[in-house]
Amino acid sequence: MLPIIVSEIGSAGPAWGRRGEKVSSIIAREIVRDIAQRKLAPGDMLESESVMLQRYQVARASLREALRILEVHGLIRMKPGPGGGPVVSEVDSAEFGRMATLFFQVQGIQFSELVEARLILEPLVARLAAQRHDPEDNDELRQIVEQGFAAKTDAEWLAASNAFHAKVLSMAGNGLLSIFSRAMKDIFTERASGVYVPRRRDKVRQVHADIADAIIEGKAEVAEQLMHEHMSDYAKATAKREPHLMNEVVDWR
Repeated sequence: MLPIIVSEIGSAGPAWGRRGEKVSSIIAREIVRDIAQRKLAPGDMLESESVMLQRYQVARASLREALRILEVHGLIRMKPGPGGGPVVSEVDSAEFGRMATLFFQVQGIQFSELVEARLILEPLVARLAAQRHDPEDNDELRQIVEQGFAAKTDAEWLAASNAFHAKVLSMAGNGLLSIFSRAMKDIFTERASGVYVPRRRDKVRQVHADIADAIIEGKAEVAEQLMHEHMSDYAKATAKREPHLMNEVVDWR
């Protein structure tokens, strides 16, 4: 086990790190901790550079490197021009998925493994959604299903289908499962959204409606089974239409 050291950094309190860890990494964690403690929302500005230099008592180069770390991870963005500076970003599953693909590429994870992971995760999440979801989500889920029935173009249909899966995955009552499963969906959608546009949309629309009904009515086993069948059909159709995609490594994008 590596030894742990503690150093005092301005008014931010103790910053814990492993021996030899770069100051910028420690400061990046301190900034994230401050964002969480202050409950800053997306779009909120962080303090000015001069204030942060005073708060964290570090060199300007270390502070700027810390901010760059957070920017690369999608946690902040830099607003240019007068009055600009670091701004809190919307932390979403797409950014989480983007960072995950870096590790997927290094480890040689194939698209077929991503598909298999979705086939395991989404039925489980559908079950949890039926068991745990907030009833206030029911109306929005129904509206998304109706958007699918109303879709006329490929773009409208893909948007409605993506929204349906994203909504279900947000209703599990488990933040970790939600962000992970949504990230897998986002990675899949980015790479395969133009690959498989179902000809039998009416069937898929009805499946979405049936899954939504099962979730709303709290029928966990039905929701899980329907989602498993739906994802299995989707995986088979994608593999049949674009077999080369299944063997590609999920690269960092």
